[in-house]
Amino acid sequence: MNAPFRICFVCTGNICRSPMAESVLRARLAEDGLDGLVEVDSAGTGGWHEGDGADPRTVAVLRAGGYETAHTARQFHASWFDHLDLVIALDSGHLRELRGLAPTAQDAAKIRLLRSYAADTGPASEPRRAAGHGLDVPDPYYGDLGGFEECLEMIETASDGLLAAVRATVTARPHPLREKESA
Repeated sequence: MNAPFRICFVCTGNICRSPMAESVLRARLAEDGLDGLVEVDSAGTGGWHEGDGADPRTVAVLRAGGYETAHTARQFHASWFDHLDLVIALDSGHLRELRGLAPTAQDAAKIRLLRSYAADTGPASEPRRAAGHGLDVPDPYYGDLGGFEECLEMIETASDGLLAAVRATVTARPHPLREKESA
């Protein structure tokens, strides 16, 4: 039996951005019927909040958006690369840190920025990037609820492209459940 495709979202403390991304993609996968083929979780580059729930503002915007809110923070470990297919960084700082943790070039190749999957990050968005906006999902932790809402909006936009990429990868892989359904 093939193992599920495994994705881990990574932000700083695993209480704001990465739990949002995990909840959004998990919902998208369920809507698309891929939830049995893909496992999604999240972690932080640091362990400051290990064992804590998501930030209350994260919980509030997820609930308002109709998403799951159960979460326990944890820290990402280099040993996880062995069982992950895709590691999604929420900003360029996380990307650099994760690449530094990657034991091999193959592991480093598994790391992507979430917003690289967004439709609004193509050539037409070059002026935004030049203005310093880049592909980062900004950390809303030190701001107000509006920053969390903006963060969720960015994550939802990028999740559509990520879902399409994951769907293409997962449906190309042989899987016993699909083979039984077509038999």
